[in-house]
Amino acid sequence: QVQLEESGGGAVQAGGSLRLSCAASRRTFSSSNAMGWFRQAPGKEREFVAGMSGSSTVYADSVKGRFTISGDIAKNTVYLQMNSLKPEDTAVYYCAADERPRAEWALLRYQYYGYWGQGTQVTVSS
Repeated sequence: QVQLEESGGGAVQAGGSLRLSCAASRRTFSSSNAMGWFRQAPGKEREFVAGMSGSSTVYADSVKGRFTISGDIAKNTVYLQMNSLKPEDTAVYYCAADERPRAEWALLRYQYYGYWGQGTQVTVSS
């Protein structure tokens, strides 16, 4: 069993930046693992934010050009750098991972991730 723990959330003003981190309890991440970030705002469904597997990186249109997903295999950690934050980015952000590589279309779908963190709150004020 793998446990994922997010950190780095907080409150920031619009236009600001945050970097979320997701640490795995054991060596899980390799260049081929699927890793992703999802978010859920109050009253809304969980939505895809960013994902990566092997050489593929995919972003939701709403964050493209502002957010960057990256991984540090040595530290067993995946990151989400969030710049130019907007109030509509306010949500609980969840890290997700799977030990199998995933195609780009699968990275978009929460069903293709086997491990989830408990989430970290991001609040962006106007």
